[in-house]
Amino acid sequence: MTREFDLNIERVLENWTVAHALREVIANALDEQALTGTAEPQIFADAENRWHIRDWGRGLRYEHLTQNENKEKLSHPDQVVGKFGVGLKDALATFDRHRISVVIRSRHGDITTGKQAKHGFDDIETLHALITDPPEPGFTGTEFILSGRTLTERQVEEAKGLFLRYSGDEELGVTPFGSVLRRTHTRAKARIYVNGLRVAEEDNFLFSYNITSPTAALRRALNRERSNVGRSAYTDRVKAILLACDQDEVIDTLVADLQKYEQGTWHDETQWLDVGLHACKQLNARRQVIFLTAFELSYAADFVQRAQNDGYQIIVVPETIRRKLPSLRDAAGNPIRDLDRYRDEWQDSFRFTFVDPADFSAAERTVWDALPRIFAARGGRPRNVRDVRVSETMRLMESRYQEAVGLWEPGEGRIIVKRTQLQSLAIFAGTILHELSHALSGASDVSIEFEQQLTEELGGVVSRSIANA
Repeated sequence: MTREFDLNIERVLENWTVAHALREVIANALDEQALTGTAEPQIFADAENRWHIRDWGRGLRYEHLTQNENKEKLSHPDQVVGKFGVGLKDALATFDRHRISVVIRSRHGDITTGKQAKHGFDDIETLHALITDPPEPGFTGTEFILSGRTLTERQVEEAKGLFLRYSGDEELGVTPFGSVLRRTHTRAKARIYVNGLRVAEEDNFLFSYNITSPTAALRRALNRERSNVGRSAYTDRVKAILLACDQDEVIDTLVADLQKYEQGTWHDETQWLDVGLHACKQLNARRQVIFLTAFELSYAADFVQRAQNDGYQIIVVPETIRRKLPSLRDAAGNPIRDLDRYRDEWQDSFRFTFVDPADFSAAERTVWDALPRIFAARGGRPRNVRDVRVSETMRLMESRYQEAVGLWEPGEGRIIVKRTQLQSLAIFAGTILHELSHALSGASDVSIEFEQQLTEELGGVVSRSIANA
């Protein structure tokens, strides 16, 4: 017995291709597998060049061709792609428009399609599903058998390419909101999937994504065509995926991309401030890194080189991120190391490497032995200067990233001079007079008191030199 079921399609999607129709059939097969835990659906061509799409689930019923919401699918929104019977109806209408014949087999009956007069309106023909009793009541699952000249292997592959299952996109990290995927080809667009079905593409995304926990806004945006979904619908979920991801390759790729901001070649995700900060926090927790700006890299080049020699990786970030880092903690709860923090750490761990005058070269010893005459030239050694030492290493200058060439330590009552200053008497004497001015004024560099004392020292040396000439 054959029964006729009016598909009652009100609007035909004229822009749908055969691939769009195949997408709906494949989506139904994958959903059935997800809901029943049955075997992988099969997609293949037989010897007669008919294409088969088969799942191993509970079997399609004619009730599935209605436009009512599928309650089971609605109760599992994170597992399935489809929701409405309208998708399958649109597929059948598209197949009919492209003259592709359809046979749907299940244990509930075989279904084909054809044009029939609408009930009560003999002058109007609509697409009907023609349902016959099942020839195999024990048949497992649902099988679509499709044939026609316009159905090609290329269209089947195009339809399969809309699914993560068949795309070959590699999963890099999994989160409760979805997964981060490697872009398959550098020239290809990034892909946005929802529960494994591609709904959009992006030109300037660093990764592709599979959203497995769509927001209400995203579910609303999954329109009847389920393609070309606008970015505003999925941006929040993409951000949530990235902020929940701590996989090494994802973090390393984000940080590497973040450093391309100066060239303007960075991708959209790393331009989102919260994502950039997340990448920095994750990286700081797992490696010895220092975050700085391009300006700091240039301004403190020697100090940065020292940090690299100490095994630190230098990460150049935009100023917007650099400003936020000092107030943040990394993923392990530690402070994030920017250039200022590394400077403070370096200062705290600093130790002088004092040099015994017996180890000076002959030229250095000549300069060093002139120390009493330098003091005499300015009127003698001040009483609070109890010692002068030479060191290979020096602390950094206050609020700067360069080593000082001389230091006054009031607690110790000593002047410390960097060994490089022994290269000439003029350089050594100038350094001593500079530090004597700190010792006598008790003031720091770039202060009026220090400048006045230094002027007085220089004036005294010159006046005594003239008087003794």
